[in-house]
Amino acid sequence: MPAFRQVGEKQLPNPILYMAWSPNRDLIALANTSGELLLHRLANFQRVWSLLPNENTGKEITSLAWRPDGKVLAFSVGDTKQVVLCDAEKAEILHLFAVEYPASCMHWMEVQDDSSTLSSFSESEDESSRFLPKLPSLPKSEEKSDEVTNLLGEVRLNILVVGGPSGFVELYAYGLYKIATLSGISGTCRSLGLSSDLKSLSVITEIRSTEDNPEIHYIQLDTGLLSSCLPELTKMARKFTHISTLLRYLRLSLTCMCEAWEDILMQMDLRLTKFVQEKNTSTQVQDEFLELLLWGHASSELQALLMNQLTVKGLKMLGQSIDSSYSSIQKLVISHLQSGSEALLYHLSEVKGMALWKQKFQPLGLDPAAIEDAIVAVGSFTLKASELLQVIDKSMKNFKAFFRWLYVAMLRMSEDHVPPELNKMTQKDLAFVADFLSEHFSANEELFDRKGKYFNVERVGQYLKDEDEDLVSPPNMEGNQWVTFVKQSTYLKDSPLLFPTYPQKSLHFVKRMMEGSIDLCLQKPAEVIGHSIKQAVCLRLYTVPESSENALRLFELPSLWNDKKAGMHYVVFCMPDISPSKIYILRRATDPNRSVPKGLVALNLNTPLNSSIDDETPAPASAYSSYSCLDARFYDDETLTVVLRSLEDDENKMRILTQLHLNSAVSWDEEFTWDLTLRLEQQTEGIPVQGLTWGNQSREMDNIKAQFVAVNGIRKVACVLSANLRHVRVFEMDAEEEEEEEERADESQEMSSDQDRLEDTMTYQSDAGEGRDGVGGAEEAQVAGQGSQDILDETAGSDTL
Repeated sequence: MPAFRQVGEKQLPNPILYMAWSPNRDLIALANTSGELLLHRLANFQRVWSLLPNENTGKEITSLAWRPDGKVLAFSVGDTKQVVLCDAEKAEILHLFAVEYPASCMHWMEVQDDSSTLSSFSESEDESSRFLPKLPSLPKSEEKSDEVTNLLGEVRLNILVVGGPSGFVELYAYGLYKIATLSGISGTCRSLGLSSDLKSLSVITEIRSTEDNPEIHYIQLDTGLLSSCLPELTKMARKFTHISTLLRYLRLSLTCMCEAWEDILMQMDLRLTKFVQEKNTSTQVQDEFLELLLWGHASSELQALLMNQLTVKGLKMLGQSIDSSYSSIQKLVISHLQSGSEALLYHLSEVKGMALWKQKFQPLGLDPAAIEDAIVAVGSFTLKASELLQVIDKSMKNFKAFFRWLYVAMLRMSEDHVPPELNKMTQKDLAFVADFLSEHFSANEELFDRKGKYFNVERVGQYLKDEDEDLVSPPNMEGNQWVTFVKQSTYLKDSPLLFPTYPQKSLHFVKRMMEGSIDLCLQKPAEVIGHSIKQAVCLRLYTVPESSENALRLFELPSLWNDKKAGMHYVVFCMPDISPSKIYILRRATDPNRSVPKGLVALNLNTPLNSSIDDETPAPASAYSSYSCLDARFYDDETLTVVLRSLEDDENKMRILTQLHLNSAVSWDEEFTWDLTLRLEQQTEGIPVQGLTWGNQSREMDNIKAQFVAVNGIRKVACVLSANLRHVRVFEMDAEEEEEEEERADESQEMSSDQDRLEDTMTYQSDAGEGRDGVGGAEEAQVAGQGSQDILDETAGSDTL
């Protein structure tokens, strides 16, 4: 009875580039050559959802990584140089950030449990929630964007490690805030593994030279600062992540305000400008309106402007638009900008207090002076928002009185009935409208040169323009008693206790200043922590064979594993040109200062089938077979899942999926002495070799040219991918095939036999090339994605996302 129970199989239209199992659920993410991100469930390999490529994210997915809780999936995009965080349940983009180089690999880890640390941080989180009100949700058009504030999840720290070409490696706390930018690494990163105790980072790099073939190196970096300052790092990371999300919240709020401000509000300014350009008299526009106000008479030109161009109906519509728009902007300033700014000030003040505790936080690069500058910038932004509120309030009163008077005047011109409630106008109202006309209706030649219009009756829009120029009509501060008092005070005039106001600048300009100041605070710790991370060891492993140098090495070994209990890094790799029938396992302690004896072993695959390593009875010669390793991944701390190819099969068809138990294999007496000046492939003679058998924990892969495997030991599942990258088969690893299921599997194998014959004739490279031009996957993805929520709900019956 075959080992491992097959639960799904599928022929896919486009080649698969990356596979990654969810850490705690029977879901697997796939990325293909057409730029689609697919999520499938274990049972029958059903599709849950698909995320099609778009202009915002990009079309060239280069790596995948699940957040340890399985709720968020990260994928990197090469053509746009971005890392995108996606909601695993809804297939929605939660957050994205740009990186300097296209990411070639990612790893998302979670630190080990620390109950005392967790409890202290929980208290601080509760304290923050007690002092700060909950931020109101953004309007529905941006509703999903503020879900980024929920991305922090649990208190326990998790770190997303991103690697790319030219030694590019960066660490992001909670996948959001960059805590380290590493330097001094050579080559392109192929794999990453940060230990759960934060003591070291394992990196597999590929170093190219013009003369020789590319070399594969293993590098261990000492990240001791992260480990020794874990409580402080966690608190700082959460604070800065809060700050980053608040900045995004303010940015989106300002976007909503700009959308609420409509172009129709500029209609009055444009009409008056056109009136000035076309009128023949030398009379000022201001005088024309004052004459209408005092004597009730209007020149023929002004009457034509009001009755033919502006019209009674148009004036009424303009008044309603201004009232609606200003009210919306006013609500957004009060409920979103001011509350977001207050929360930002609170968190920055706490970070300043942390920075002043130099014994704890100075090693992490917190600079009190830079944080103080950021606090001042946020204060200036808050003052500018308050200034905008005053301008809105004054403009609403002015326009309401002005439009009421003008509406009555236009009704009289058209000889229409004037409602009695509008016909009454006191001397105070007259003076108010006269002041409004004298202040807003004087033609401005400088304004015409800059904006193409003579007037600036509408004063709110200038605050929402994303420009570096000064405000056209800044607020008049001459009668402000507080401004006068500060200017006359020797002590307050240059006091650092008062936030600067920048009366000549727009709200957008002050927001950019604030973002620049806060970015300096966010970047400094990443630089300091990055410089503290030093290389502990660099081991030259082997050169990449010429035959595979130009192939798509997307799944190729080495692969990394972190044994959390033992505090060990494991590296699994093969050297097919040197020893085709051996798998090499390198292990190093996560603590770079701790040496590990017997750190390298080779596993010999030329052993008797279905036997135990302790058997004393020699196996017959016919029982021996030679195999080479195509792919190997750690299933758990003690088990390796391997795809093997028979070296004795002339047709190159026979593939075996097997579980190798390493308990006895990694117990050896010989010690390997490593000459660091040579590559490992140049000194293989002294490597200890252990025999290994897999017994009943293996299964022949019929009718599939298996090449790669992705596993999840927690969920006890595996996914096998064919050499042409289009044929997948999914297994439950802790169950055996039942007879009825075996018959069904035989039927499915017969149905797929034609495709497998095609696999044998197609080369690895040509298949991948065809996949990049295929469009079938996108069409199928949209149809298959319709039932995604039902499938997720069904999956949620047994698992918790």
